[in-house]
Amino acid sequence: MSGGVAADASALLLEAIDVVRTYRLGRDVEVPALRGVSFQVDHGDYVAIVGSSGSGKSTLLNLLGVLDRPTSGQVRYDGRDVRELPDAELARLRNQRIGFVFQSFHLLPRLTAVDNVILPLVYRPGTKRERRERAEAALAAVGLADRMAHRPGELSGGQQQRVAIARALVTEPALVLADEPTGNLDTTTGEDIMALLESIQAEQDTALVVITHEPEIAHRAARTIVLRDGVIADGSSP
Repeated sequence: MSGGVAADASALLLEAIDVVRTYRLGRDVEVPALRGVSFQVDHGDYVAIVGSSGSGKSTLLNLLGVLDRPTSGQVRYDGRDVRELPDAELARLRNQRIGFVFQSFHLLPRLTAVDNVILPLVYRPGTKRERRERAEAALAAVGLADRMAHRPGELSGGQQQRVAIARALVTEPALVLADEPTGNLDTTTGEDIMALLESIQAEQDTALVVITHEPEIAHRAARTIVLRDGVIADGSSP
């Protein structure tokens, strides 16, 4: 099954249409990172994007996370072209619809686990107590009810990644983007983290897109998209 058009348009969450991203180096040199990428992600989908270093994975992650805009083509969320959205609307989209899980966790070292998870809620309506209760519930959901007051330096790598997952989920996003989520973890801990992400994806019907270079991680997904030299080399169900 190809990574093309979904049969049920109402299920569509995210769509990349002939996306090109070119970087300019100096006045005359252009480097194409993506060269016409098209695929769709439905609500509740589970997709792995695979490729070696230099394949365009990081560029595509930045575009899907609306941290960047394409040079040409479209990235559409719920039918809206992100290039047409003002910066304030893009910030709301990132905060309300997308959760990020990074390889290096990106936790603030001086904050406790619960305060790290609260961060995405700061720009949301609600009281401090309500935000804290939501953050505590998110940490409990990832098995860290007894580590809420610990700072990142007092947690193992697997526990830090669980905090990062709680932070990604506390806003109840429609999409979680996981960038090499097991890259800094040992094999057993990595298996636990993937199982956790998959259970959340299934239970909450959250779309999960995992960026990885590891075939064993990619094979867990319902659909795999292979990037090579800025184009889709393959898109199929494993």
